[in-house]
Amino acid sequence: MTECLLAIDQGTTSSRAILFDRLGHPLATSQQEFTQYFPYDGWVEHDGEQIWQSTLEVCRRVIADSGIGAGQIAGIGITNQRETTLLWDACTGELLHRAIVWQDRRTADFCEQLRRAGHEP
Repeated sequence: MTECLLAIDQGTTSSRAILFDRLGHPLATSQQEFTQYFPYDGWVEHDGEQIWQSTLEVCRRVIADSGIGAGQIAGIGITNQRETTLLWDACTGELLHRAIVWQDRRTADFCEQLRRAGHEP
């Protein structure tokens, strides 16, 4: 049985997956963009369900395109969007709000107040 590695890059504008063989050769790649929302000046948000579904889809595609079985994946590496924050209800699993993306500037004034008050290392 061939063992493969799955790399997932859940980025700021898209989700990507690459499936590698044991020698590091790419077997299949996939990328899917998702919507960015800008409800106010300086605000950047993503739909958490779109993030999840696009990540699932690119993983499914590389497995299908490579012709391997999911059981042949020996490991998964994941990169993500730095400080992007997504909240969901612990009981229902439902999202509480769109993800607040690392580029979002809605707290810039508050952060500046903290800096001026000496709360930055």
